[in-house]
Amino acid sequence: MPIDLAMAKGATTPESKGSWGPDDVILYHLGIGAGLEKPTDPKELEYTYEQKLKALPSFGVIPVFESFMRGMGGLPGVSINLALVLHGEQDIEIHKPIPTRAEVVSQGRVADIFDKGKAALLILEVETREKGGDKLFTNRFSIFARGEGGFGGDPGPKPTNQAPERKPDRVVESRTTPNQALLYRLCGDKNPLHADPDFAKLGGFDTPILHGLCSYGIVCKAVVDSMLDGVVGRVARYQARFSGVFYPGETMVTSMWKEDGKILIASKSKERDAAIIANSAITLR
Repeated sequence: MPIDLAMAKGATTPESKGSWGPDDVILYHLGIGAGLEKPTDPKELEYTYEQKLKALPSFGVIPVFESFMRGMGGLPGVSINLALVLHGEQDIEIHKPIPTRAEVVSQGRVADIFDKGKAALLILEVETREKGGDKLFTNRFSIFARGEGGFGGDPGPKPTNQAPERKPDRVVESRTTPNQALLYRLCGDKNPLHADPDFAKLGGFDTPILHGLCSYGIVCKAVVDSMLDGVVGRVARYQARFSGVFYPGETMVTSMWKEDGKILIASKSKERDAAIIANSAITLR
């Protein structure tokens, strides 16, 4: 079996160093649509202009992405076909507000492996600390390795953060542009699936699709702006399940419900009425 459970579970990746500054934060925000509708609005300028710049909690996926990809290819006990890997869920825990400039050290580990029948589900946890300082955030990437299940392991917990039946407290529409993926890929995810039509066709898509983590950021911004008055420090954790693909140029419709210290979230494509992000929540502090 390509996954050796005894060796893989708890395996760690080498420490990786990273850094970012205001330009990286601004580029990320532009990549998820900040300033698209009202570029000179004071609240939008907090995402796109150095003077009062802040970082969305979802920015925390960016500094660790490269080390995550390297780690996937070199984990002890894990030998899987990366072409058959799907990003199923993303969970980031924010230990303190993300600064707009930092030097950090990150390390990953295989936190768990679940048996989903036709696939194995790997939970890769990446902890990021300021250089010589405190923990900033912890990412948990849930990765489906198709064809690697059926080994009789724990199937894992049931999905949580189900949207309630009642009417949403808030619904926000976020427009994207046809070149959204071409901009977002400059943040570090150069997968040709999001730029090359021929490569997209190999994956079964008529045209390149938007990065799942770009959708993740678009939804985060919609919630922070509409439910938290733009106060990024109120986000303690952001969990999301990717339930469908989103195409550049579509409109993301994000519905929100405030319940028990959380904001429950569901998003869809306006044009296709197709679910994009489900079983999702922002936990408040």
